Amino acid sequence: MRILVLGAAGQVGFELARSLAGLGRVLTADRMVDADAGVALAIDIGDLSTLRQRVDELAPNVIVNAAAYTAVDQAEDEPEAADRVNHEAMHVLAQLAAASGALLVHYSTDYVFGGDGDAPYREDQPPAPRSVYGRTKLAGEQALAQSGCAYLLLRTAWVYAARGRNFLLTMLRAAAQRDELSVVDDQIGSPTTARFLADTTATLVRRWLHAPAPGRAQLQGACHVVADGQVSWCGFAREIIGRAHALGLLPRATPVRAISSAEYPARAQRPAYSVLNTERLRSQFAVMPPPWQVGLEHTLLEIAQARRSLAGAGFEVKRC
Repeated sequence: MRILVLGAAGQVGFELARSLAGLGRVLTADRMVDADAGVALAIDIGDLSTLRQRVDELAPNVIVNAAAYTAVDQAEDEPEAADRVNHEAMHVLAQLAAASGALLVHYSTDYVFGGDGDAPYREDQPPAPRSVYGRTKLAGEQALAQSGCAYLLLRTAWVYAARGRNFLLTMLRAAAQRDELSVVDDQIGSPTTARFLADTTATLVRRWLHAPAPGRAQLQGACHVVADGQVSWCGFAREIIGRAHALGLLPRATPVRAISSAEYPARAQRPAYSVLNTERLRSQFAVMPPPWQVGLEHTLLEIAQARRSLAGAGFEVKRC
């Protein structure tokens, strides 16, 4: 069993290499080979001709696409680049999967929804993206659904980890450098760890691989994978800083001031409410998402443990 992970250097791809290891031989790929990040193959999904050739040569049984154009504001100025990675590359991968019979796993976003509601979005609710990023991710979803390949489309939101570039690490750095932070309080979502997303991916792939062929169709399609509960960015920032201070990761609990989205203008419009309904994940796959606070605590403990290990090895470790 050959499992190809694209975008393996990212925070989700890094976790996938661990989570999927028990299912077969994991082939890790990103734009450049990086032994430190565990990336063994160079495959740039933005280079469509090379993508087609390399994936065809590798002939994976499962393709997990954790690569994406995620610079939400920058996408407003680079719509072609965002579309090439988020949409056109999906068209190529879906064609390859349909021809070979491989399972294609792809990640999408809460940003495909408009955010005007006040109840968690179901998988079958009409999308209404408000940004170039959201529209290109939706186009990728549609290319996948129309391809005829076997696929899992996992929508997620507010993903973070102990490594990479994400809101958690940004808040830790900012809280150590400033006397006060200002964070928007009128955008609501569900912070989700890359580890939970990767572990859930492995669970769903395992179910699909072990299912009888006639029953696999019932396991395919869209599924929402996020942590349980909801919070604003401001509330999340306050929780990060308070817990990090208690663990000794920050020298002080830097205060966080709540502001509106209008007070923090951004190039791209974000959904005000983008909580995702996880009923299918719970009922069909028996995966119970943990409260988002649990994921946060585990991630901060991972960061604290890594710093203690470095300090024990003789490295100088400063607080954030």
